[in-house]
Formats: sequence, structure tokens, C-alpha cells
Amino acid sequence: MSRVKTKTNAQIKNDYAKKAYDDIRLQVKKGEKEKIKSHAESRGESLNGFVNRAIRETIQRDKNE
Repeated sequence: MSRVKTKTNAQIKNDYAKKAYDDIRLQVKKGEKEKIKSHAESRGESLNGFVNRAIRETIQRDKNE
């Protein structure tokens, strides 16, 4: 009897993420991650959301120079 393999929710999410997003690896000095994360959370943002907003705002500011 053959068994049909089904994908888990995690596998489905990972497949979608690979198709929909690019990954950027960011390195910061020890202790900086927690400072950045704490600041983001104090503003109601995730770490990822904060970094993305910072990038978008910097690009916009640079265009206006």
C-alpha cells in the first residue's frame, strides 16, 4: 500500500516565501540586534518591518537630495 505524502503548513509557507520574497542577510555587532528589536517593538513594529521601513525611507530621502 503506497502512502501519499502531503505538505505540512510550514512547507507550504516556505514554498510561498521562496516565490514571493528575496532574502537579505544583515549582520550587526553583538547586542545591536536587541537594541534595534526593542526600538522597533516600542513603535509597534516587528524587526523586519522596521528594517524595511528604514530602507524605504532612506531610499526616498536619498532621491530627494
